[in-house]
Amino acid sequence: MIEITSKTIRTSELIDYVKEGGAGAINVFIGTTRNQTAGKKVIKLDFEAYEPMAVKELQKIADRAVEQWDILSYAIVHRVGILEIGEEAVVIAVSTPHRKDAFQACEFIIDELKKTVPIWKREVFEDGDVWVAAHP
Repeated sequence: MIEITSKTIRTSELIDYVKEGGAGAINVFIGTTRNQTAGKKVIKLDFEAYEPMAVKELQKIADRAVEQWDILSYAIVHRVGILEIGEEAVVIAVSTPHRKDAFQACEFIIDELKKTVPIWKREVFEDGDVWVAAHP
């Protein structure tokens, strides 16, 4: 499952989606909106994506992960629109037979997402805002 959505991400549904009989591990990464950047107070975030390209890029990343690790199932969902502090911006769930693969695959997916997927965020501060790439 790969999705770009403006709706609240339901993490428990993604975990249920990736459950498999052969899974000995499910790893979940939840990226949340934080209340500060470089010591400056963030009020909210606004995410935008070029959705057709974002979905294609996420699929490429998932395909590469499946080639490298014994992934039974995966779910990658990224929010767009206005997010309040503490809300989930991205959730990645991966099931594998063994925990090491689940951890490594999940880390790979989020790292690659940040590098290549056309998603941008606008950080809104008390005194203005700034558009930044959705990666460190």
